Amino acid sequence: MSEQQADCVWHKGKAYRKGYTTGSCATAAAKVAALMVLRQHVIDQVSIVTPSGVTLQLSVEMPMIEGQQATAAIRKDGGDDVDATHGMLIFARVQLNDSGVITLCGGNGIGKVTRKGIGLPIGESAINRTPRQTIEAAVREVIGTERGADIEIFAPEGEERAKKTYNHRLGILGGISIIGTTGIVMPMSEESWKRSLALELEMKRAAGLDKVILVPGNHGERFVREQLQLDGECVVTMSNFVGYMIQEAVRLEYRHIVLIGHPGKLVKIAAGIFHTHSHIADGRMETLVAHLALMGAPLELLTAVSLCDTTEAALEIITEQGWQSVFERLAIRICERIEEMLRFTQSPPKCDAIMFSFDNQVLGSNRPIAEIAQDLAGEKRC
Repeated sequence: MSEQQADCVWHKGKAYRKGYTTGSCATAAAKVAALMVLRQHVIDQVSIVTPSGVTLQLSVEMPMIEGQQATAAIRKDGGDDVDATHGMLIFARVQLNDSGVITLCGGNGIGKVTRKGIGLPIGESAINRTPRQTIEAAVREVIGTERGADIEIFAPEGEERAKKTYNHRLGILGGISIIGTTGIVMPMSEESWKRSLALELEMKRAAGLDKVILVPGNHGERFVREQLQLDGECVVTMSNFVGYMIQEAVRLEYRHIVLIGHPGKLVKIAAGIFHTHSHIADGRMETLVAHLALMGAPLELLTAVSLCDTTEAALEIITEQGWQSVFERLAIRICERIEEMLRFTQSPPKCDAIMFSFDNQVLGSNRPIAEIAQDLAGEKRC
């Protein structure tokens, strides 16, 4: 197994090992392939720094050099979160040229985007934005500013492995996706993962914070920095464990909770779903349709939304037809749901909700976003 410095999550004396994403594998494979072309010898270990700052030392498999082209593979390791891609080889083929330009494409076993709604153009290889950036940056670091490179990411087992994923439901056909916003896979032992998230709440409360922003993941944290102009000290990841993290925040006597995220997660809360993983419940389109219907939206729009596979695709249709105010309504309903959940709590915290799109634009909030930001800006170090 590859040596890595991705650490563990501990719970009740047991270590749950983290892994690394297909994006990290593709980045490492591309980096080492570029290095082999330049050095003209085989390399069996490569180091990368993930977007989350974790350094990985990874073993290289099936290295091959052919003149100004080299190929290498990294074996995906999901740690204790074993998924459909665990153990498979992710390859990169890098060919150097004098163009000064880096191109990136997906080859055999990498899915193609066939529908709108996942943040990539139709027809593109399913290599998400963060991996694209890390792959190109890693190769650029190796080859310098003058050379160019054509990079192909491929996975011979990809098409077969993809049958065990939800890719087809998202319109990604023909293979796996190269994904990952942090580069690291967190173990999905629920109790240990939940506890590690709650520990961050405890640490911030002990440091004197009494307002907290709960986000599903990295996109929410980025929104806080870029749109609310806050440094993120009071941001805590809740993952899919919305109800659990709210209850923990109440237990710790936080007096203001703000939920910020993409509708893909937060819409479920408006339906009273407080564990947002797809294996627990969905109801996104049904919730959107219900609230649009209550606003008087036409049947044609309701039908179109009901047929969408992603909230981003639904958002595009809703926006085109001028019904985006539904997200303000949903944000209000999210806060009502949380208030209902906490109705027997003495002195419950104030609650706000903000939803944003993949391009970091505000879609809706339960009250003016400037007011929410102002309240949060008064928090120590937030």
